[in-house]
Amino acid sequence: PYHLTHHKSLGVDGLDTDLPTSLEAFFLDSVLGKAFFCTFQIIFYALRPMMVYKLPFTSLHLFNVATQLAFNLLLVHYLGAGALAYLMTSSFLAGSLHPCAGHFIAEHYIFEKQPLSARTPSDLVAVPETYSYYGPLNALTYNVGLHNEHHDFPAIPWTRLSKLHEIAKEFYVDLPHHKSWISVIWQFIWDQEVGLWCRVKRRNSSKTEKLADRSLGSWKASVP
Repeated sequence: PYHLTHHKSLGVDGLDTDLPTSLEAFFLDSVLGKAFFCTFQIIFYALRPMMVYKLPFTSLHLFNVATQLAFNLLLVHYLGAGALAYLMTSSFLAGSLHPCAGHFIAEHYIFEKQPLSARTPSDLVAVPETYSYYGPLNALTYNVGLHNEHHDFPAIPWTRLSKLHEIAKEFYVDLPHHKSWISVIWQFIWDQEVGLWCRVKRRNSSKTEKLADRSLGSWKASVP
């Protein structure tokens, strides 16, 4: 549900759990803060949805939890606690300061300096808010780097995204994109003009208002 909501309500405050909260953007607005965020971002992604957009706990969720616990118990029973620790550590490292984890930041954070008009909701000039990555690490990440393509056609499986890009290349080749996830992480941490507030944010209101009421990093100045 969270991923589908991210697609339907990209950047909508209170719905899109990929959007950092105001507290995150305020307290982590430094080199050390951003380094901390990049190191533990998998934990932020795990906890933020429960704070921002709570879903009702259903029998399907209960079945999911029971299945995972049963699998983990069987894993420890037959392969030992080290096997479970290996999987948990691997999951943490894959979402930490790892080259492939750069995709979390590369997808929707805005790195290019925008004109002041971009902060004005009444200005309907669109700010690019989704970015693709064209590089070799797509082969290890199910083509998640082809992110504009994925958001344009979310029903197309990852195995066909490269074909989609080739078919519609003229629509994507001139869009802003990334060529290195390592460079994304490096710039995100060290560039003082880039931070968790570099996102397009929309109010959680009616559909008509969502289309017009958007601003860039507007909550940085609004947090006391």
